[in-house]
Amino acid sequence: MRIISFSADGIVNAAEKGFYEWLSEQDADIVCIADLQCSEYDLQDNIYFPTDYNAYFFDDVNGKSNGVAIYCRQMPKAIMTGLGFIDFDMEGRYIQADYENLSVGCLLAPSAENGNTEQQSRKNEFFSLLHNHMTKIQNKRREFIFCGNWQLAHKPADVQDTERNSNSSGFLPEERQWMNETIDAGYVDAFREINSDTDEFSWWPDGGRADNGWRTDFQLVSKGLKYSVEYGALYKGKEFSSHAPVIMDYDLEV
Repeated sequence: MRIISFSADGIVNAAEKGFYEWLSEQDADIVCIADLQCSEYDLQDNIYFPTDYNAYFFDDVNGKSNGVAIYCRQMPKAIMTGLGFIDFDMEGRYIQADYENLSVGCLLAPSAENGNTEQQSRKNEFFSLLHNHMTKIQNKRREFIFCGNWQLAHKPADVQDTERNSNSSGFLPEERQWMNETIDAGYVDAFREINSDTDEFSWWPDGGRADNGWRTDFQLVSKGLKYSVEYGALYKGKEFSSHAPVIMDYDLEV
């Protein structure tokens, strides 16, 4: 099974830069797209609904920011929108496809500007709720893959300039600790299972491919899938947004 996850900075802009043409050549089974920055109703062109996939969307309540989508080659048994977080679900931050023994979710975490304590507090609240959710579902008899833009980097190897960003939102001690605790609770950073390189970045906040790369785009998998990870790459051949698509192959079938 191949799963591609991508944070679009606006799916219309990404489409204009050739994202869907590239996607048509990737033979993905599931595609998770975060940060659509529009509503499903705005997407009138057939390019947004590839014929090989069943497409599902979850919009921000105002339809002009956030938003997530999941494209499934095989029709899922159910689609879940939101995580039950009342203050966040209306922002279009999570959608999940359920199969017999596997759930695949597409997530867009909240961001925070550096020094904005209110935004950072809200971001921390989201991650606290998410940790509780991810811990609780460990009791279910199924495996999980959480894909998306997590708006944080885990380790120094995931930030190109750690000195510059040591006090930046996304690399704060409490955010890195959250990832530590989530992995300790039974999850695995799939990409790091097969790639330990220190120059692998998926996001460039300054635009282009400048010297301020971060790896904020993860696929976290439940521990039962640890040995199913076969391949992982960040596609950097062409820029569709400030984020690079994450390509992961798993020894799985649905």
